[in-house]
Amino acid sequence: MKLEELEKRVKKIESRNQKVEMDKAWETSLTRKVLLIIFTFLSIGLYMNAIGVNNPWQNAVIPSLGFLLSTLSLPFFKRIWINRQKGVTELPELLSIIE
Repeated sequence: MKLEELEKRVKKIESRNQKVEMDKAWETSLTRKVLLIIFTFLSIGLYMNAIGVNNPWQNAVIPSLGFLLSTLSLPFFKRIWINRQKGVTELPELLSIIE
């Protein structure tokens, strides 16, 4: 393979890696979580209002907070799952890796 071809491939890989890093940064960003909670609250509130639930906006708070908690706890469970896939099955070992 020629040097020029290798340089093209490296640039392509670096470009892809940069895109993956930006996607990961977005997935874990506070901005994304806040937007998801706002959209969750609005959609649940609108739906409850449409079907005639009393106090739809007040009742939309709990599901929205539940969604927030799920987004905050999932990274913890993701790390456990990844470590189990790697063969780490002991709980103390899992916890030491996570900390």
